[in-house]
Amino acid sequence: MHINWKKTLLVLADVGLLAYVVLAMGRLNVPDRTGLKCNEVGITISDQNQSGFLSAQEVKNILLRHKIYPKGEALADINPREIENVLKKSTLIYDVECFKTPNGHVGINVLQRLPVIHVKSESGSDNYLDARGNEMANGSYSSDLIVATGYINRDYARDYLSIVGQYMLNHDFWNNQIEQINVLKDKSIEIVPRIGDHVVCLGQLPENTDSAKRIKNVNEFLDRKLCRLDKFYRYGLNLSGWNRYEYINLEFDNQIICRKKRQKTNIPT
Repeated sequence: MHINWKKTLLVLADVGLLAYVVLAMGRLNVPDRTGLKCNEVGITISDQNQSGFLSAQEVKNILLRHKIYPKGEALADINPREIENVLKKSTLIYDVECFKTPNGHVGINVLQRLPVIHVKSESGSDNYLDARGNEMANGSYSSDLIVATGYINRDYARDYLSIVGQYMLNHDFWNNQIEQINVLKDKSIEIVPRIGDHVVCLGQLPENTDSAKRIKNVNEFLDRKLCRLDKFYRYGLNLSGWNRYEYINLEFDNQIICRKKRQKTNIPT
């Protein structure tokens, strides 16, 4: 078969010229953005509806202190990765995503770390824990957080009390009813309610070296103990009076041991 190379070369040249024209016209229609500056910064924070936690202004202040707040800066000079790395150093922030758009907008999505319990141990430590058991610096957190006191070391706080704190936050009734958790020397835990002049002993939390099983076991333990306490409140204290007992022990599954308040006696002088 005879190939007309001259005709073939002309066709290829025409195709190449057409492609060049299309590319050139495309470039002419795209505005030059090399000098575009950031004209808007959008900061979105998860769970921002919870008062007392991280705010958009605090995120902005962090970036201003490090001199990398992007508004007014050339879009080409803004490094989203640098912004993410700086913000992730904050104890209030779990994760960050930063991005740029072609119209000069910079978006910053922040996943904040939420404290679930306030730990004040016998040894003098005073800090907050998030749901993953990580310590958080003291800050303007919600005053409604349950306070944990007593014989608490760092491992116990991280591995167990953070689970208890998250459980309470997930159950509105108990989160509102309980104001304090006290850890005894043998690691039994007591709870102090807001209503009623008594203390409740739940016993020792189930231990497990596997984190997933530990979370499951502690949640089941709290479900079981607090379900019994709820029934005792409904069918016991509602009838006998909320101030009749000073100590309620739920340590044993087959019984509830209550200690009555001591009667005050007036001694004549």
